[in-house]
Amino acid sequence: MGASTIQRSGGGGRRRRRGRSAAMSEINVTPFVDVMLVLLIIFMVAAPLLSSGVPVELPETAAGALPQDDERPLTLSLTAEGEIVLQETPIAPEELIPRMRAISAQRTSNAVFLRADGGIPYSRVAQVMGALNNAGFNQINLVTSTGGPEYDGAATPAAPAE
Repeated sequence: MGASTIQRSGGGGRRRRRGRSAAMSEINVTPFVDVMLVLLIIFMVAAPLLSSGVPVELPETAAGALPQDDERPLTLSLTAEGEIVLQETPIAPEELIPRMRAISAQRTSNAVFLRADGGIPYSRVAQVMGALNNAGFNQINLVTSTGGPEYDGAATPAAPAE
């Protein structure tokens, strides 16, 4: 992608020898655009191939794709004070199983997102998970935030506050 030259035919300006040409000072962007489009196509084709790290030959079945869940996600929160909050409504612990059973009867999905404060004892979280399972919700998703300790030997996890 070198610079091309322009032939000048006599006229105004400086006089040059015949047959000599001046360097063109404009950049031709067409080759750059061509290269970028080729690279874009290569990456668009290669990106899906890189998404799975383990090569596996999946069996072929007649099963269809999983249905998309159009329902609003069901969220249950445990606050630091030990309060149970369903979506935005606080509920008493003894109302948890009956209320969740009633909700389970109305929903097509049996998934629930459980958000628990980090200071709550694990036994309390396990009790609520058991109650959710008893009420018919067997897909319990624990919601966490990012940025926690890494257990790869590079960083030492912080000791839990007691």
